Amino acid sequence: MDRRQFTLGSLGLAAGLAAPSPIHGETPAYRGPNVILVRFGGGVRRAETIDAAATWAPFLRHVLAPRGTFIPDLRIDRLEGVNTSHAEGTLNLLTGRYLAYRELSSVGDRLEPTEPTLFEYLRRSFDIPSHQVLLVNGEDRPQEEFFTFGAGDHFGIDYRSEMLSLHRYKLYRTAQQLAEASLPEDQVLKVQEERQTLLTRDPRGATPDPSPEVNAFWARWRQDFGDTGLKNPRGDRLLTELSVRAMAELKPRFLMVNYQDPDYVHWGNPSHYTRAIAIIDEGLQRLTTAVDADPFYRENTIFVITPDCGRDANPLAEVPFQHHFNSRSAHETWAVIFGPGIGKGVIDKPVDQSAIAPTIAAAMGFAATRAEGSVIDGAFL
Repeated sequence: MDRRQFTLGSLGLAAGLAAPSPIHGETPAYRGPNVILVRFGGGVRRAETIDAAATWAPFLRHVLAPRGTFIPDLRIDRLEGVNTSHAEGTLNLLTGRYLAYRELSSVGDRLEPTEPTLFEYLRRSFDIPSHQVLLVNGEDRPQEEFFTFGAGDHFGIDYRSEMLSLHRYKLYRTAQQLAEASLPEDQVLKVQEERQTLLTRDPRGATPDPSPEVNAFWARWRQDFGDTGLKNPRGDRLLTELSVRAMAELKPRFLMVNYQDPDYVHWGNPSHYTRAIAIIDEGLQRLTTAVDADPFYRENTIFVITPDCGRDANPLAEVPFQHHFNSRSAHETWAVIFGPGIGKGVIDKPVDQSAIAPTIAAAMGFAATRAEGSVIDGAFL
């Protein structure tokens, strides 16, 4: 019996003995550290990120890594059926399990979790409002709009996170434009068509309206950036802007930032990849500066920074930066964890990607009971 079979058997027993989920209001207030989970996304290789001499992310490697636990050898398990890609890797991080998703075949290229996510575990364990558990998503990754809650019968929509993304902003904007009834008739038709297209992206029809707090956030965003989409930042700079504003205005206790732009290397230009890594590094500087300047976050926030997947290192490939061929290097990632209660040093042995979720859970004071990974040995003081 291998590790996965043993763990799943144990989880099945635990699930059978689990008590019903408590109702909000009966759970305790959250008094643990804030956590910011940064998906250094789009798939990155160690060579361009954590190699001390060659990194395009010097702030990450030379400033942040020494502040806490540095894991240079985080691995995606080579299980049958495991795909080294962005949505799959993100769900590995959120659930602590492999293959914990199903396809939404009616829209194509969409996955939704079939196991509880960290968002759900946290909100089931503590009385935290939805606007303080946030997922910040990129405009080119609509697949990840479905990651706010799982599809199983254990937790679900009542314990979801809320989403900040251009998709969600456009839903807000189009609703406001139609309610204001100030557009010419031809523009009204365009806005109605746009809104209908946006709504059809979620075939589940289960996404609730944003909370009043998130709607107020979008109202302020609209006041600053308007309706055209020409004033606000784009790409991963947008995610940084959304995240910094969310920290200032919504005070999330758990924030996940899904950076994505290194994946533009699929277009064939390596500079798209290396420049995107540098932009994420700049984003990390803004995030940490915002944390250090805010009494709500300062000295009470843990950062977990880790990729969704690696990339191929085949110099004979036409574009030697792929990740869809299940190669060894596509399974090779890393992690940097720092903040109060986190140890300092390098873990010089392999760590499985499924360990990230239970480690975050332990830091925040709950158990990811259906994760198949284990808490990272040596991560805590």
